[in-house]
Amino acid sequence: MAIVDSLDSTVVPAGERFDWWCDLVGRDTAPTRISSDHHDDFRASIGMLPMGAVGMSLLSMPAIRSERTPTLIRRSDPEAYELCLILGSDMWLEQRRTDARVRAGDLLLWDTSQPFDGRGLGIGPDEPSRAIIVHLPRAAVPLPEARINDLLARRLPTDTGMGALLAGFLRGAVDQADSWNGRDTVRLGSVAMELSTAFLAHHLDATAALPPETRRQTLLRQVLGFIDLNLADPQLTPAAVAAFHHISVRYLHRLFEQQDATVAAWIRRRRLQRCQADLVNPLYGAQPVHAVGRRWGFVHPADFTRSFRREYGMTPTAYRRLGASGAVRPTGPPDTTEDCPT
Repeated sequence: MAIVDSLDSTVVPAGERFDWWCDLVGRDTAPTRISSDHHDDFRASIGMLPMGAVGMSLLSMPAIRSERTPTLIRRSDPEAYELCLILGSDMWLEQRRTDARVRAGDLLLWDTSQPFDGRGLGIGPDEPSRAIIVHLPRAAVPLPEARINDLLARRLPTDTGMGALLAGFLRGAVDQADSWNGRDTVRLGSVAMELSTAFLAHHLDATAALPPETRRQTLLRQVLGFIDLNLADPQLTPAAVAAFHHISVRYLHRLFEQQDATVAAWIRRRRLQRCQADLVNPLYGAQPVHAVGRRWGFVHPADFTRSFRREYGMTPTAYRRLGASGAVRPTGPPDTTEDCPT
């Protein structure tokens, strides 16, 4: 993983690493009282990705205890909700007399304006606690504070629906962080805020409280993600997409008004992008051209050839020859978040 401003404790002497880490975490998130059995040789790293008003951090650390006390809150408070995606060993958090132990793949929420007691249960250097933390300004989250309190220190799973969409976005943003420019990160911050807010609203069953544009953008991203996951299905049609999301085909077309393609054209384009990448990928060099098309939903070879020629100005066979000659290189299809307006 690459991330902007990545720092590792091994750059300082062993005896200074723990204090160095505590200072960094206090400035990146919020001041806390940290203790650890690995104080003498504290091996940890922190990466920080600023995204406009929203921030994102990637932490890796051995077992620690982190306490935010009323005194520390009075001293300094960023007034933020911290939404944490667990990547490594389990973590535990207590806030507002509620506590939860969460594992890799779960999300966990806490409030910097209220005391908490948290623990990263990393076993050691080989099995650290790892997490992506999204820093959401409390004032920018359009949900009732009293309702959000119900989600603090609770396990929030990400195996389906909005949770899976948000977790996938966070991992992708961190994995590709070295490729973003300043304008990209601001856009990503808007996406992170929208998806995080929609995720919290879903758990509160408070979607109606979200601004209409946030609801629309979130639904559009769900639709784009669903399309990408089902490109291989020949039955993927606008009607099937609308039915899965419990909306009318007419409303689905309205969602796409800001895209540069109709729903059907978008599905065809994404399929062709997958085929384009596979045609010049040596892993699929022995497969017939029509098999590549069929893998991505083109049942009839003639339809595949005609669509590919219309999009790229040549047949799939000719494009594969260019790939074999080195004139083009295999690339993955672009991420839908790059095409989705923010």
